Amino acid sequence: MPIKPWRATCIQMRSERASQAPDDATASQVIQRNIDRLVSLIEQACDSNEAPDLVVFPEFAMQGPPLKMRPAEWIARACYPFPGRLTQPLQELARRRGIFIAGNAFEAPPEWPGRYFNSSFLINRDGEIVLHYRRLNTAAFPSVHDFLSSYTAATPQENWFPVVDTELGKLCVIPCGEITIPEVARVMMMQGAEVILHPTNSKYTARQEAAKLSRVTENMTYLVSANVADWIGFSPDNTEPGGRSHILDHKGRTLAYREDAAENSAVTALIDIEQLRADRRTDTGLDNPLLRARYEMYVPFYSRAEFYPPNYFLDAPMADSSEIKGAIQAARQNLERAGILQPQSHGAVEPVAAAAH
Repeated sequence: MPIKPWRATCIQMRSERASQAPDDATASQVIQRNIDRLVSLIEQACDSNEAPDLVVFPEFAMQGPPLKMRPAEWIARACYPFPGRLTQPLQELARRRGIFIAGNAFEAPPEWPGRYFNSSFLINRDGEIVLHYRRLNTAAFPSVHDFLSSYTAATPQENWFPVVDTELGKLCVIPCGEITIPEVARVMMMQGAEVILHPTNSKYTARQEAAKLSRVTENMTYLVSANVADWIGFSPDNTEPGGRSHILDHKGRTLAYREDAAENSAVTALIDIEQLRADRRTDTGLDNPLLRARYEMYVPFYSRAEFYPPNYFLDAPMADSSEIKGAIQAARQNLERAGILQPQSHGAVEPVAAAAH
């Protein structure tokens, strides 16, 4: 049955940081205010003249990032299982309003004690969580790659990079800076993804803006990118603005965009899945990268790509983000052996970059 064009809306909202609260009780109040603000903004969008079928809200919207908090402290202060405190108000709202809701939150699953994840999810019109993705590529946070053997043994392969087939088409969620990792979107496209939902919390960088355009054109997908309003989570002194929520079609054309960082739901557009499906079938030479992709020759190179060490925190969860330094050093050595990095000269000091997510 053909899918009629449907409306996607970005919820560009302000977000307070639980990590900056003086204690856990106050942090809980911060989280509740964020949840209430998010629900209110979604309600307003549903009451508008352009009521959405699906909304996307920003990364860190309900909790903010942990900043310098150690994992055990952050878990105790702000992390919850799915479903739970963070998702239940949104599940009830999705049922009541008959919409899809996509977003992101920090999750502490009981089956992995001592570990938390930067997790994305999609709730359908019935209030069910139909997609749940635990982010792989992180800088400051734990990753499922940290205990890869255990995680993949316990998790069906289709849930490593999940795509869900819905009445709106085939949807996936990729959070924030992970949009700059081509393989994540590519693997999701290979499972049929037609729309990338992108909850983000990011300052302007040419790299990420270019990545959004690259991911949609190389995979022929739509992208619905919702950024935070006011100040990004990783700007504790409130000097780096958010804004720039953006909806792109599968040919890289902007359907909706706002530069400013004001709180709003004005970035909204119709998604035409049937046109995407028709265009994916049309031979337009290299303008259609799906019909002419030749993946077989890449396989042996990827099979040898062993750089960042898996299972680095297999036996015990990360206790402090500074422990990642050892994994980074191992990655440098592996890249040297592969001839990608030049060996360090004797006495030189390794460069240290500011933490990013």
